Amino acid sequence: MLADLSLYNEFRSWKDEPTMDRTCPFLDKIYQEDIFPCLTFSKSELASAVLEAVENNTLSIEPVGLQPIRFVKASAVECGGPKKCALTGQSKSCKHRIKLGDSSNYYYISPFCRYRITSVCNFFTYIRYIQQGLVKQQDVDQMFWEVMQLRKEMSLAKLGYFKEEL
Repeated sequence: MLADLSLYNEFRSWKDEPTMDRTCPFLDKIYQEDIFPCLTFSKSELASAVLEAVENNTLSIEPVGLQPIRFVKASAVECGGPKKCALTGQSKSCKHRIKLGDSSNYYYISPFCRYRITSVCNFFTYIRYIQQGLVKQQDVDQMFWEVMQLRKEMSLAKLGYFKEEL
């Protein structure tokens, strides 16, 4: 039983000629309902850069504490810090940091922001795999339900549900 027959039909059309163009009906709906809300943060300029890096597959996330401090080149205000999230500006314990593309700057992020970013990254990874023809064992229904599961993860993330160990 399909909850959203319209999205299912858009997915089937997209799968026949997969594109990463966000204006195609299938991706447009997911951008509007899941991706944009998930990657909306109070620091909107940085949030836009995060979305662009996710789309271009150039964002990296790493745990904090494994690197010498001398590698952090941007100002503490711009990048947050171990106790201030660069995306929200809130005082939070930041156990991870992100790097966008070839930039030498790292941005400290809270577990809440990390989960939101990684849920979107997981979605993009899966649809890229479909686009590249790497998803072979599943039929179109199984692929669609995997997309729905990834959308659920984005929904949970934007509502603030995340595992503490993140």
